[in-house]
Amino acid sequence: MSIRIEGSVDRGSAVEVMVDGRPVEAFVGESVAAALYAAGVRELRKSPTAGGSRGMFCLMGVCQECVVRIDGRLTPACQEPVRAGMAIELGGSLA
Repeated sequence: MSIRIEGSVDRGSAVEVMVDGRPVEAFVGESVAAALYAAGVRELRKSPTAGGSRGMFCLMGVCQECVVRIDGRLTPACQEPVRAGMAIELGGSLA
């Protein structure tokens, strides 16, 4: 299930990204964080110290809560635009 605004919203073309090896629909021009949220992904990783869930917080690149591994490199999901075929890894140790 996808939670997206339908109707008169201008968006880029639909593409597929891989999230932990499974295909997820996204749109060119939206952030990886927006694509993950629309796909129902709320937990991006665990806290390295307390083990608590980490997800999206500020969505402007300041807090680093949404850091994921994209195509092998660590980056805040809110700062990375979607592109076709990108590989996104959630959870686990991101060190």
